[in-house]
Amino acid sequence: MNHSKTQRMTGLALFTGIIVVLQVIGTFVKFGPFSITLTLIPIVVGAAIYGPKSGAYLGGVFGFVVLVACIFGWDMGGAVLWNAQPLLTAVVCLGKGVLAGLAAGDVYRALSRRSTTAAAISAAVVSPVVNTGLFLLALYFLFYDVLVSWATGAGADIATYILTGLVGVNFVLELGVNMVLSPVVVRIIHARKAMPNRRA
Repeated sequence: MNHSKTQRMTGLALFTGIIVVLQVIGTFVKFGPFSITLTLIPIVVGAAIYGPKSGAYLGGVFGFVVLVACIFGWDMGGAVLWNAQPLLTAVVCLGKGVLAGLAAGDVYRALSRRSTTAAAISAAVVSPVVNTGLFLLALYFLFYDVLVSWATGAGADIATYILTGLVGVNFVLELGVNMVLSPVVVRIIHARKAMPNRRA
């Protein structure tokens, strides 16, 4: 039991470090007003190996780094939201990260009994959908004036701006990265699950 707990803590610490490094790097990779998210794959892997609660924790780490980027102005779009509504920005950053990780873990757990491959791919798809979907809902319902000003500055109506300026670039790239790396996720999970058998 202690050995298993130590392994879990070590694994989560490793994923935490990977997420922090990837998100800091990703903060400076911009497509439109927001940075691209590079951390969803380690969140999905962690959620698949250690369960939904661990996925929620890793998503929270991701959300915290995003929030720090907003506060310090590394993410210009996020900084605008922070200056407009600091508390709401914090709730959105942390909330969407936690729920993206939790959803990945829940989806993987629900489907893994039938197919690890299908479970990993589905979790890798669900995570960016939840992350981006919640962000867009928050923009529309909590930061509508900011969204209007961005759309106006881009010379587009809100629907067009969301589809082309936000979803069309960032989301497609994030989803594409997750889909491409899904086979890697499957191999990591299989390798991790095979380790106890090798020691037995």
